[in-house]
Amino acid sequence: MATLRLGDVAPDFTAETSEGTINFHEWLGEGWGLLFSHPADYTPVCTTELGTVAKYTDQFNQRNVKVAALSVDGVASHQGWIKDINETQNTTVNFPIIADENKKVANLYDMIHPNADNNLTVRSVFIIAPDKTIKLIITYPASTGRNFDELIRVIDSLQLTAYHKVATPANWQDGDDCVVVPAIKTEDIDAIFPKGYTEVKPYLRMTPQPNK
Repeated sequence: MATLRLGDVAPDFTAETSEGTINFHEWLGEGWGLLFSHPADYTPVCTTELGTVAKYTDQFNQRNVKVAALSVDGVASHQGWIKDINETQNTTVNFPIIADENKKVANLYDMIHPNADNNLTVRSVFIIAPDKTIKLIITYPASTGRNFDELIRVIDSLQLTAYHKVATPANWQDGDDCVVVPAIKTEDIDAIFPKGYTEVKPYLRMTPQPNK
């Protein structure tokens, strides 16, 4: 069983999906990725989750994020379940669901937690950067559906902070003020952030979001 940490390269794999065979790294290409597992097909919480992700397609596309789901069921099961998702959630699933009957991918990504369930994957989430490194890991229990607004928020923060010398404070939303990273000296802030800044404390300097 793998132990993955932030900054590790996301394990590559080849697998069958509801949209054909994919090589994960090749499929991701030069963009960002979101890989999330669900305990099983034809389960109620998962049905709402995959329907929600389908409805967020435009938001993921705007951020250059490819999405893939996974469970330990097979392709035929996935394809039948997709019909239910589309019907009950009033949407169209347009991303691959990885078939992982032999638990190969689940083991690569440590998605099976034996003390929770020895056979089914927990609700794991991995956000993967264009360099294929893992930037976020969240694990939910099977009983709790994920908040995809929060995952969009995190993606916005990751993409912002990857290219600008800022961090995002608690409850930050796209467009809010940001924290100037501690490595920048106060006397250098004006040259880097022409919108200005507010010094709350010498270690806490706020500036308007630089890419807005």
